[in-house]
Amino acid sequence: MALIVQKYGGSSVGSVERINAVAERVIKTVQGGNSVVVVVSAMGKTTDGLVKLANEISSNPSRREMDMLLSTGEQISIALLSMALQELGQPAISLTGAQVGIVTEAAHTRARILRIETQRIEQQISEGKVVVVAGFQGITNTKDLEITTLGRGGSDTSAVALAAALRADRCEIYTDVPGILTADPRLVPDAQLMTEITCDEMLELASLGAKVLHPRAVEIARNYGVPLVVLSSWTDDPGTLVSSPTPMARPLEGLELVHPVDGVEFDTNQAKVALLRVPDRPGVAAQLFGEIGRQEVDVDLIIQSIHELNTNDIAFTVSQESVNQAEAVAAAIAPTLRNRLDSAPEEAEVMVDRQIAKVSISGAGMIGRPGVAAKMFATLAEAGVNMQMISTSEVKVSCVVDADQCDRAIDALCQAFEVSSSPLQSGSSSPGKAIAPNTPPVRGVALDLNQARVAIRHIPDRPGMAAKFFGVLAQENISVDTIIQSQRCHIIQGVPTRDIAFTVARNDAKDARRVLVPLAAELGCGEIVVDEEIAKVSIVGSGMVNHPGIAAEMFNALARERINIQMIATSEIKVSCVVERESGVKALQVIHAIFNLAGTQKIEVPA
Repeated sequence: MALIVQKYGGSSVGSVERINAVAERVIKTVQGGNSVVVVVSAMGKTTDGLVKLANEISSNPSRREMDMLLSTGEQISIALLSMALQELGQPAISLTGAQVGIVTEAAHTRARILRIETQRIEQQISEGKVVVVAGFQGITNTKDLEITTLGRGGSDTSAVALAAALRADRCEIYTDVPGILTADPRLVPDAQLMTEITCDEMLELASLGAKVLHPRAVEIARNYGVPLVVLSSWTDDPGTLVSSPTPMARPLEGLELVHPVDGVEFDTNQAKVALLRVPDRPGVAAQLFGEIGRQEVDVDLIIQSIHELNTNDIAFTVSQESVNQAEAVAAAIAPTLRNRLDSAPEEAEVMVDRQIAKVSISGAGMIGRPGVAAKMFATLAEAGVNMQMISTSEVKVSCVVDADQCDRAIDALCQAFEVSSSPLQSGSSSPGKAIAPNTPPVRGVALDLNQARVAIRHIPDRPGMAAKFFGVLAQENISVDTIIQSQRCHIIQGVPTRDIAFTVARNDAKDARRVLVPLAAELGCGEIVVDEEIAKVSIVGSGMVNHPGIAAEMFNALARERINIQMIATSEIKVSCVVERESGVKALQVIHAIFNLAGTQKIEVPA
């Protein structure tokens, strides 16, 4: 007999008819010889209606009272679904988050799960009942027993956390679409279904705006090895399996507050090539990396910083064995990028640094924790290590440093995060799971229209500067996405300076500027520039490793549509480009097409 946790979203229980349909599906699962725990969200638009009511009463309702109010939505769903199951002859019981023992930290509207006390739910299961649990909510372990909610995507988080705590055989997430698709079907009608995707790929897609699964739910599945399947509420299709690597042994105590970092990785077989002051126009990155790809030079990190006047800097890293070949390609292309034949040699200048190393922290516990990257930067600063390049993803933060500072950086990071170190594993982005030879290099394309870019000009180029800025943002609980440090160095009153640009949620942009302006003035930096008219389009796929032409294909697709790339950032399994907001949807569509991700069946999303 298997134990299965099923989660149904608001649209799946949005009416009496749909609740009855869910009850029939649950009973069918029970009749297959399984024990079932069901997690449900509030019916349809109930939560939106409650929020509207609160806003009519108060322009700034307290977080505590919002938790008290919003937690009632799920209670309606669980009671009605339990009644529907009982009416069909299936013993069932509804339990709130508090009754089921979901214990959280005391952070109203955005609590994380500390532990789940499973005795009551296990007793009900042993009596043959289907246990229907209110998602999105829990209770504090303080003497006050405060009701808390988990924030956006909280029902997904509740379901996977329950599956982990109960050691369920699998967790099924039922939604409006037939599984995980190669793009948002609302924007790309010919997006196709994926039968399987890795947790790392899903983490990237979920954090980039794919709304099928919440990143926190995927994080728990990855950390505890929960088999996760995304299915349609309306069909019996097999859906998409989200596969996890073999997990490290973790205590269930502190379930969502486990060590955010699993390990410190390093790679000393790296060299950096930079093209400075290249024209800020469509096609430049495509030209450079197209030729790099034709030469079959494998590129690791790619960074294009924010433009300055009408030029950009592009930097990338390659192996020591490939650096001469990469330098030759860059040197051959540089003259074609200059505005005039008699341009100064500083225009489209090629710079090479053979004495670098890449150090990284990795782990799926970094999601939504802005203090993790800040802690890494502060640790390196305290060790006197200066960062030349920064690359971020949902499961890794990497920094390029001087080769002679690598050992010092590794020792400091291992102590700070209480982990061990290991060399980077070439050819695999998911620990414990090798990449199949026939894995498509690109699995999905995502578009995020809810980001803003913040640029800090002329930051003194010395250890500790990034740590100060991102530490302040972490204190304000502002999560930073893509971080890019310029390669170009300006001397301001005798002090070398660089620019740092990063993206945040649009809703956080004004707060980010508010807290950074006084710090920038204190540290003698230049202006802070905020641009809310951007979009970020990304390709994701663990098969991109050792495929040097993939990024070039993406850049070429954008260049053909005359879409200018404002920033580039990469990780082992992701390439992201910042473009103008008005070009975002078109960028998504042309990139999806260039990688032949279209399916033969049009996916329709129910209203």
